[in-house]
Amino acid sequence: MLSALKQSTVIHLMFAITFFTSGLIINFFQCLLYLGLRPFSKYLYRKINYYLCYSFYSQLVFLTEWWSGTDVVLYIDKVDFEKYFGQEHGYVIMNHTYEIDWLIGWNFCERIGVLGNCKAYAKKSIQYIPTLGWAWKFAESIFLERNWEKDKQIIGTQINELGNYPDCIWLLLNAEGTRFTAKKLEASQKFAQEKGLPVLRYHLTPRTKGFTASVPHMRGKIPAIYDCQVDFKSDDTVKPTITNLLLGKRVVAHLYLQRISLDEVPENEEAAAKWLYELYQKKDRMAESFTKTGDFFTTSGVPRTDCFQLERRVYTLINTIFWAVVVLVPMLYYLVNLFLSGSTTYFSIGVGIIFLFYLLMHKTIGMSEISKSSSYGADDKKSK
Repeated sequence: MLSALKQSTVIHLMFAITFFTSGLIINFFQCLLYLGLRPFSKYLYRKINYYLCYSFYSQLVFLTEWWSGTDVVLYIDKVDFEKYFGQEHGYVIMNHTYEIDWLIGWNFCERIGVLGNCKAYAKKSIQYIPTLGWAWKFAESIFLERNWEKDKQIIGTQINELGNYPDCIWLLLNAEGTRFTAKKLEASQKFAQEKGLPVLRYHLTPRTKGFTASVPHMRGKIPAIYDCQVDFKSDDTVKPTITNLLLGKRVVAHLYLQRISLDEVPENEEAAAKWLYELYQKKDRMAESFTKTGDFFTTSGVPRTDCFQLERRVYTLINTIFWAVVVLVPMLYYLVNLFLSGSTTYFSIGVGIIFLFYLLMHKTIGMSEISKSSSYGADDKKSK
């Protein structure tokens, strides 16, 4: 019965209604705080906004750990984990291979207490998307215009701002610029060969400009880089997609994280770019080892580290139940009244509202699909 319930379109629609409506409510309060509090106290604004972002993001984390029962196997040095993780600002470099790699990252961030302060580099157009895009805008994520002269200034300004946050922030860079596909890999390998760069097999050639422009502004503010590698076993029967999570299907993610002191990154721009290329060669060896052996370390040459799991916390469950009650009870009450009113107009309005949320749900899922992601080609070469 529970399995059938999780696969019900009605339940999925109720989740979509809760998510988007609560998002708009949270955006409203973020806007009030941005206009009314931030000009006088960035400290208080950022403290309060952390909880607003957490309340919104954690509904998606709820999908992984409570709805689908997804497990995350961690490969982290325990000494570093206990000393640094969640205790300092971090700059996260993650592979972009799956639909839900970012969501697995959020799952981990929730368990170490930094979910509400997760930031990312994103296209400028995303900030105009209601709910998630607006939340990222109010959370001071870094939005880029694909114009290098402007982007270089934006990166410097925003990293200086993020470095002053009162609580730990994690800033995500997907240096590959787009999600991995076979077609993009072919274009990436051709580009690497033409430029005399390392040819990768499991990652796209990383873009270095954003990284090298960030490093000088990070010094003295963001002390460490976190190399993050997410993989799923190819022979798993359930594929790591948003749709499968929504259907309540459990997946198992393998997440490797290594803390690297920023002091290890060269100050020279060319040397820093070379350092990033070398990091991706290491990530490529790990991905190859995992693909062939089911283990990050067997053939990669990377030292084996501790392997463990973290207990899920109850907060994402409580938060999602809270928003479901706040949103669904009054909305279902008014929808039922519309349908029972006997008015064709009111009935049409009720059907229109349901259909709108249905479209929003499928649009959001569609945006996460690999086939919908951007290309790796001529436009990308301009920003490498």
